[in-house]
Amino acid sequence: MSGNRKNTALVWGALLTAALALGGCSMSIADLPLVGTPADAPGRPKEAGGYLPVEDLPPNRDQAAIAPAEQAKIKAELLAARDRQASAAAAKDQAAAQAGK
Repeated sequence: MSGNRKNTALVWGALLTAALALGGCSMSIADLPLVGTPADAPGRPKEAGGYLPVEDLPPNRDQAAIAPAEQAKIKAELLAARDRQASAAAAKDQAAAQAGK
């Protein structure tokens, strides 16, 4: 009896392995002959759709996304943050160097 169960388990394992191996195929379930498509499904186009319009860019804006004054303020804040981080890192490196001596 255990031999029969072993064979059944091997068969199911082989079927599962085959199903997983074939799962990577680029075939839709609706394309399978046994499943088919529903009767009320729209027909498929003869040719695949064209490529997306990658080269079509939106028109230029009439106004800037950020006002120049706001842009200058943000730039100054970012530069100040960069300087603070650089000085903090330099102080940390200097403290580590002195502790290592």
